[in-house]
Amino acid sequence: MWIYEKKLQYPVRVSKCDPQMAKFLLEQYGGADGELAAALRYLNQRYTIPDKVIGLLTDIGTEEFAHLEMIATMVYKLTKDATPEQMRAVGLGDQYVQHDRALFYSNSSGVPWTAAYIQAKGDPIADLYEDIAAEEKARATYQWLIDITDDVDLQDSLKFLREREVIHSQRFREAVEMVKADQEQKRFF
Repeated sequence: MWIYEKKLQYPVRVSKCDPQMAKFLLEQYGGADGELAAALRYLNQRYTIPDKVIGLLTDIGTEEFAHLEMIATMVYKLTKDATPEQMRAVGLGDQYVQHDRALFYSNSSGVPWTAAYIQAKGDPIADLYEDIAAEEKARATYQWLIDITDDVDLQDSLKFLREREVIHSQRFREAVEMVKADQEQKRFF
């Protein structure tokens, strides 16, 4: 089913050790509008969505896992040379004590990821609008992350992720129109 190629979807480079930025990036790792929640939401919604858009949810859900891998790489690179004192100074002391530099699904405030972040109503239109909102919230968060760092290498990868959120939002908007058109067709039995 899977072919794994050991490379990221887009290169991740960072210019310096920056545990504060790593902490901010955790929002996209284990936050409510982050990549894990998005991937699981879309892959879960496939079971109650019309056949015409199952492939779209599968494709985007799978791509979100690739984005999760990019965020994990960013966090790792930003913290791999940080001292325990630097980790504590930026509010990652608890994370360090519990997990060292291993990643743990939590948001930037340290709140663990929860399945409550995943929405699935079972109504295709409602679910697709939820997906559009999720992508737009992720896009906004990526823009704010770009704004808060002066690392141009990191900004490059974040801009790629931001643009993918825009594309996903557009694709979900197209899916809404496909589902609406399908629902409006008269059925003859």
